[in-house]
Amino acid sequence: MAARAKGYVYGALWETTGDCWTQCYPRRRIEHFLDFLSFVDQQIPEDKERIYAILDNLDMHHCRDLLLFMIHHERWEFVYQPTYAAYLNLIEPWWKVLRSLALKGRRFETWQEVVAAIEAATAYWNAHKHPFVWGRRRRHQPPRCSRKFSFQVKTLRI
Repeated sequence: MAARAKGYVYGALWETTGDCWTQCYPRRRIEHFLDFLSFVDQQIPEDKERIYAILDNLDMHHCRDLLLFMIHHERWEFVYQPTYAAYLNLIEPWWKVLRSLALKGRRFETWQEVVAAIEAATAYWNAHKHPFVWGRRRRHQPPRCSRKFSFQVKTLRI
C-alpha cells in the first residue's frame, strides 16, 4: 500500500466582507507562510491602511522572517490570540465550514485532488460570501427586544 501524499492549507478570512483566500503547499514551512501572506497582501485593496492578522501561537508565527515581512509590509500588524483560546479566533469556525465544503465524505488518492477540492470550496465560498458572524446562528427564533445595558450572569455552583 503506497503512502498518501500530504500537504498543508493556509487560509485567511476577511470576516467583515466574507472574502477568503486559501493556498495549498507541500510542507508547513516559514517560506510558504510568508508566500501566503504576500498573496493575501496582494488581494486586499491598497486603500486599506491597516491589516490586522490574528494568529495562533504556532512557532512559525513568531519567526524572525515575519518581522522582516512586517518591515516591508508596513500596513500589517499581527495580533496573537491567548494560548488555548482558539474559540476566540473567527477563522476556526470558518475552517470547519471549509473542511465540510471541501473534504466531508470524500476520499482522496492524491494531494492534487485535495488541492482541487480546496480551490473549489474556496471559490464556492467566495461566490456566496457574506460577513462572517461569530457565535451560533439564531434561526427560527423570534427577534429579541432591544434593551440597553442588558446582560446575563451565569452562576456555577460547586
